[in-house]
Amino acid sequence: MKFTELKIDEKLLQGLEEMGFVEMTDIQEQAIPQLMTGGDLIGKSQTGTGKTVAFAIPAIEKLDLTIKKVQVLVLCPTRELAVQVSDEFKKVLKYARNIKVLPIFGGASIEGQIRELKSGVQIVVGTPGRVMDHMRRKTLKLSEVSMVILDEADEMLNMGFREDIELILDEIEHEIQTVLFSATMPKAIMKIAETYQKNPVFVEISPKNMVAPGIEQKYFNISDHHKFEALTRLLDVYKPNRSLIFCNTKKYVDEITDDLKKLGYSVDKIHGDMRQMSRMAVLKQFSHGQLRILVATDVAARGIDVDDIDIVFNYDVPDNEEYYVHRIGRTGRAGKSGMSLTLARSRDQFKLRKITDYTKKSIERGLIPTSDVINDIKVAHFHERFKIRAEKGSLACYAEIIEELKAKGHTAESIAAVLLQAQLPLSEAADLNTVERRPRRTDAGPRRDGRDSRDAGRGRRDSREGSREGSREGNRDGNRGGKRMGPEKTKRLFISVGEKDNAQKRDILGAICGECGIPSSTVGNIDMYDKFTFVDIDEDFAKKVEKKLNGKTIKDHKVKVEISKKK
Repeated sequence: MKFTELKIDEKLLQGLEEMGFVEMTDIQEQAIPQLMTGGDLIGKSQTGTGKTVAFAIPAIEKLDLTIKKVQVLVLCPTRELAVQVSDEFKKVLKYARNIKVLPIFGGASIEGQIRELKSGVQIVVGTPGRVMDHMRRKTLKLSEVSMVILDEADEMLNMGFREDIELILDEIEHEIQTVLFSATMPKAIMKIAETYQKNPVFVEISPKNMVAPGIEQKYFNISDHHKFEALTRLLDVYKPNRSLIFCNTKKYVDEITDDLKKLGYSVDKIHGDMRQMSRMAVLKQFSHGQLRILVATDVAARGIDVDDIDIVFNYDVPDNEEYYVHRIGRTGRAGKSGMSLTLARSRDQFKLRKITDYTKKSIERGLIPTSDVINDIKVAHFHERFKIRAEKGSLACYAEIIEELKAKGHTAESIAAVLLQAQLPLSEAADLNTVERRPRRTDAGPRRDGRDSRDAGRGRRDSREGSREGSREGNRDGNRGGKRMGPEKTKRLFISVGEKDNAQKRDILGAICGECGIPSSTVGNIDMYDKFTFVDIDEDFAKKVEKKLNGKTIKDHKVKVEISKKK
């Protein structure tokens, strides 16, 4: 079914056409007609199936343009997804001038968001924690809301946002249309659907094979300060004729390109800050084989259409599983084989598990070649080059220079060693492979029993959750007074807010997960006292939480957060 067959505003069709959308995806074809009638909907669909447009079009069509107040509310688990969904709305609305969309999330200026809300916003895309903040401040009013969308609902529950979602929905006293999209359907989601939806239509899209069978996937557990050395070792071992290196930021693209050029690699870059003509020139060189390595950001790489890329390097693990699929889809095209090599820090393991759950393909753990292996390869290549140059002759002028250096007291051996050092830089670090500090599966793949690993974790929590009223009295995850199931190795955080500040354990958990974008499974015991709280947290995330949460507000109290020296 084509978008032109829908009875929607011509300006929306213009925006869709510019996005390159002509025919609907399965989820769009099934969801849009139902949502246009005003009915509630539950959509079971993976990321990357086009679900944002599936709810964006009906949401926009539902708006009353004479009302400059919030009419559509989209709740997302993370700030990154909130920005992404907001951007999709704005692309669809490119030619519709009278509609404003605002993403709201923690970590950004709340004052700026307040100014935008006061200026008149019809569509808000936000994380539950920041939406609650605005509701408490009376800067976000839901009296005119007619449609609420829960995007990636299972992730929101996994991050401990159940009570926030319920409190937000309870705030709306009039009848609304509710839309719930989720990759999985644990009991807690169905309970929300039973409570807040009216005769919803259930739409399920079966995940397709997202990774070509000819692509070999590997990841390497590596620390931040060894990543560049690891990259060069992999380039030297595999010697790809043509490869892509993906980074999450333009800054990294610039740095890696400059550093590779200094080492003599045939490399250039593309990212959004470059002029269009410069990007096109680099892409032309790459497609014609004049460049062997291209370093890029995800957005800039969308224009690459080259069939014979040998290896895709993920210098950074992408935050979005869909980006990973797009990245590695650049190799293994037209029935050819290819490789995807990912440099992952210990704290990236959660992202890798999300990727494998999404693609239903395991990623084998590899080991970075040792310096001895790399040096052997470099010496062997040098021997080949030396033989070719020695046989060509025409070395008389260089022999004269050697004689001049010998006359100044340098030996032939020292002269040769200096020249070799310049031409043959050898690696010194012996082993770059990070030793994992707690046991994990050797493959970052789906569970052997076939169950989705996220469902397995959530099932434990779902079984503990009682009624809506009961879960509000207990902890965020529904655990009443008992010890939380937490990570194996933890750091202890001190947070300067306690029971006398009207804070509850769910407020602490929600602040940690919402502001820092980490799953609730990384949080262990929460011990509250009158004026402070101790929290056990996965040691890989402790510094991030200390930095991100320090100075933020919990229950209207600005908090101090620091890692405790005593456990």
